[in-house]
Amino acid sequence: MTEAKKVPWHLWVVGVIALLWNAYGGYDYYMTMTQGEAYMTASGLSPEMIAYYGGMPSWMAAVWAVGVWGGVAAAVLLLLRMNWAVYAFFVSLAAFLVSVVYTYGLSDGASVVGQQGMIMSAVIGVAALFFLWYALRMQKRHVLH
Repeated sequence: MTEAKKVPWHLWVVGVIALLWNAYGGYDYYMTMTQGEAYMTASGLSPEMIAYYGGMPSWMAAVWAVGVWGGVAAAVLLLLRMNWAVYAFFVSLAAFLVSVVYTYGLSDGASVVGQQGMIMSAVIGVAALFFLWYALRMQKRHVLH
């Protein structure tokens, strides 16, 4: 059996979805960092949310960067079928969890983001867990090298 026949078709589907999902996170990060309030206003964020995000400590911006760019790197590594995808998805998930702890435990983020923000956090968490699970599964099946 050739190497190409060992790669399941779903790796390409999951890899492209992971890349698109995480690339949007990267786009959102980039636009927020470069366009700031104008971008957030155009995105429909309330003045309270804009003030909350604008007042976050710089270490949270770093955590956010690690989460989104780690996810982009992980998706690319998955498409390249490299074992490093597992570690990059793990780092991305860990950064997301740190941001959740900050938002819901160390700040008044829950009151600012409301139910919609909580739902979005849950969706992001489920996606991050799925991508990590999938990469681990592909690693175990020796699809990643």
